[in-house]
Amino acid sequence: CSPGATRSERNKKMALRREVRRAQKAPNTVVLCEDETILREFPPLRACWGKRGEAVEVPITGSNARRVIFGALNPFTGSRLCMRARRNSAAAFRDFLHRIRATYRRWDILLLLDRASSHTAKATAALAATLRIRFGWLPTACPELNPIEPLWDDGKQHVCANRAPEDLDVLANRFVAHLCGLSNTEALRRAGVLSGNYWLTA
Repeated sequence: CSPGATRSERNKKMALRREVRRAQKAPNTVVLCEDETILREFPPLRACWGKRGEAVEVPITGSNARRVIFGALNPFTGSRLCMRARRNSAAAFRDFLHRIRATYRRWDILLLLDRASSHTAKATAALAATLRIRFGWLPTACPELNPIEPLWDDGKQHVCANRAPEDLDVLANRFVAHLCGLSNTEALRRAGVLSGNYWLTA
């Protein structure tokens, strides 16, 4: 966890790791890490090549429309599931829970995620129980514990950086295609899971 994490949060991390390891040993159980990211019409700015002595120009539209990408990563196999949405809302998250259940029809599911309001809403908890999806809450102040975070950064670097999209839906499709086009092993490598000291596998 980050330096600002309390002892309580560190203890929660250890308890969650034990829960994940129990889930690994259980038959027909899958562990997934879930998160969302926002793609904006205003592009993320990154270092890039340019002519010496000249500033690099990044044309923008002046608008800042957005699309949301929901994602789930299996930190042990590298398999990924993504969904595009127009809003980062509790309703959209519940749609994603249906997508997860449709993909893992006969599996028990442990979903690791943060305590965003869309995740903790009463209607979300009720749906998760109906779909037999168990939530494992990641400690606060510990974003590095979610391996899908580096994949968001990777996608934005390769797909979104330094250029405003002509069509935001096309950008969202390209972003998802980039992430889903990685091999499972490459996805785990870019997520940092294969580092040798990742918290779920060390």
